[in-house]
Amino acid sequence: MNLSRLFAPIALVSAIALSGISGSALADTTLRIGVTPVPHADIVNFIKPTLEKEGVKLEVVEFNDYIQPNLALDAGELDANYFQTIPYLEEMVKSRGLNLHILVSVHLEPMALYSKKVKRLADIPAGAKVAVPSDPTNEGRALKVLEHAGLIKLKDGATLLSGIDDIVSNPKKLKFVELEPALLPRALDDVTAAVINANYALEAGFNPAKNAIALEEKSSPFGNVVAIREGDDKKEAFQKLKKAITSPEVKKFIEEKYQGGVLPVF
Repeated sequence: MNLSRLFAPIALVSAIALSGISGSALADTTLRIGVTPVPHADIVNFIKPTLEKEGVKLEVVEFNDYIQPNLALDAGELDANYFQTIPYLEEMVKSRGLNLHILVSVHLEPMALYSKKVKRLADIPAGAKVAVPSDPTNEGRALKVLEHAGLIKLKDGATLLSGIDDIVSNPKKLKFVELEPALLPRALDDVTAAVINANYALEAGFNPAKNAIALEEKSSPFGNVVAIREGDDKKEAFQKLKKAITSPEVKKFIEEKYQGGVLPVF
């Protein structure tokens, strides 16, 4: 009996099957994207099914700080991240020497002043404790919120890197408590008010449009961006990610889910 003839059809069928499997696997690209929980993880998880149909699988990695996602991306442990504003990314790139690049700007999270103890700015008492973010750019942004609300005045020429030492007028003699951004919502039990990034506010059940006693100016430059390593923007998978995350469906999702707490910028 000629065994080669007997097994030839089986071998052919197996080869075709294996070829189909490996071809499909090779066609899929996996992107590891670092995010903070709300709204970034929500938005990325919303586009996962769309991208899978395009042959791009998203592996979502959640972080609860603003430092590690950029370090992990620069080190090649992530392919992209989505959690930060443009000024914050620019400052990190400059201060840490990171090789990162903006893929696309997606949304704005209005920074705002919240309180569990007072309902109006006028009710904030003299000597009250006010918590602000401790990290670069976010602290300067928070102080701008307080200045816009008329609670303080910063020195002429103050920038987004301004700190508490740059306050030149503090009529109510407010006492400032600097905390990591993620800790600010919990601090509301211990301080009179806190300026909180919208992602952490939303995660804690606050909506900037409904619960804030002061909001930052609408002309804020703090759009939240998807960041990647320099040069990756030309790759097909990243172009698909860019298209998916700025689609009309995502715009509708943001508007309906967050009711003004998060604003699409595309």
